[in-house]
Parts: sequence; structure tokens; C-alpha cells
Amino acid sequence: MDFGMPTLIENRNLEENISLCKELGLQFVELNMNFPMYQIPQLEETAYLKDLARENDIYFTIHLDENLNVCDFNPLVADAYMRTTERAIKAAAELGAPLLNMHMNHGIYVTLPDRKVRLFGEYRESYMAAVRGFREMCEKTSGGCGVKICIENTDGYQDFEKEAIDYLLQSEMFALTWDIGHSHACDNVDENFLMQRKDRLYHFHIHDAEGTGNHRTLGSGEIDLEQRIGLAQAAGCRCVVETKTIEALRQSVTWLRDKGYL
Repeated sequence: MDFGMPTLIENRNLEENISLCKELGLQFVELNMNFPMYQIPQLEETAYLKDLARENDIYFTIHLDENLNVCDFNPLVADAYMRTTERAIKAAAELGAPLLNMHMNHGIYVTLPDRKVRLFGEYRESYMAAVRGFREMCEKTSGGCGVKICIENTDGYQDFEKEAIDYLLQSEMFALTWDIGHSHACDNVDENFLMQRKDRLYHFHIHDAEGTGNHRTLGSGEIDLEQRIGLAQAAGCRCVVETKTIEALRQSVTWLRDKGYL
């Protein structure tokens, strides 16, 4: 099973992230498109990125912008995110990156006296039309290249998102990312949904958690890590060790080595 690291803000550039990845004996770096240095123009420098990967015997995965909203009711905004994803798929295919990780966007809600109303749920027909267009674009762009788009759990899927995910999973291009820390922080509300679709698990984000706080060093919190990592192994998934600091990553890698995973 391959283990990788996220883009860390303490590392000022890609080369520093790669150096740490190699030093720790990890197999890949997740390039995070929330950072300014991993935008589409930089990801499309594929010859340079492939040289770096080959020289350091690592590979890349890509985390799409967490603001990604291909269902935005403003067609100009939605189109920008559609084109961003399209170009990211092409870059990933050229790089040999096996997957793009994405979050579902909850969209805007309206607060009524007794409840919050999610506009995507209220206008589900428009929402699902956009989801259908997104899947069609992804499949057409991919052309069967093998790149997966993995949908990550965050703070609990909304009902309209579950409908959208099940529609996307009808395509072999889409799969699931299980972020075990996010799960723990929201009382594992998505666990049944994920386990009912465990044959579509393709990727894991692993970090420890305590209460609602996550992204902790492995072994420092409340998660049954060996059970969760065992699920990843059984599903043939790779794992991003998603701590937020270099020191936490070092300690987490030590924990993985002590447990015999690395």
C-alpha cells in the first residue's frame, strides 16, 4: 500500500515537498490546487513535473480546489470550474497521476425561523442537471485514460449530494475518498453510506482526531487507526497522511513504521 503526503504550507515550493517525501520514504505528493503554486498553468508544466517525479522516484496525485462548484447557479462561475477540472484531468493523464480528489460543494443556504434550506436541495432539478453535465464532461475529457475522480467526505453529505454521488459512481471514472478524520469529527455520520459503497473506495486521507478536532498526528487521538487502515488495505487504496505540519508528518510516519505499514 502506498503512502503519500499533502502539500504542506511550511514547505515553500514543490521541490521542498518532494525532498521531504523522499526523505520520509513516502511514495507520492498530493498537489493541492488551493495553493497558488499548484494552479492549472503550473500543473500543465508536465515535462518539468515528470522529470522531478522520475528523478526522485515518486508520483503525484492532485487535490482539486475545495471551492470547486460546478453546480453554481451562475453559469459563468460553473463554467470556470468545469474548465478547470477539464484541464486538470488532462494534466493528470499526462503526468501519470492516478487520481483527482474533490469535495462536494454544499452550496448556499437560506436561514428560515425553524431551519436552514440548502438551495441545491430546493432546486434539485437544476443541481442534478449540472451534475450530469459534469460527469459527461469528465468522461469525454478522460477518454478512458484511467484517471479517477475521487469524492471525499467532509462534514456530512447532504441528501442531494448522496443522490449526486450515486449518479457519478455509475461511471467507472468516479470513486470515493474516505477521510477518516473528517468522519470522526462529525460522529461518523457518513460511515454507513461509505461502507455500503466500499467497493468504490479508491483513496484514503488518514490522520487522527479527538472530538471535533482532526488532522492530528497518527496515534495521538481517538480513531481506531489500525481498523481504518485495514479497510484501506483491503480495498487496495493509497493513503495520504494528511497532517498539517512537517513535525506531525514525521511523527506520523514513525507511527506507521512502528506498526509495520512502512
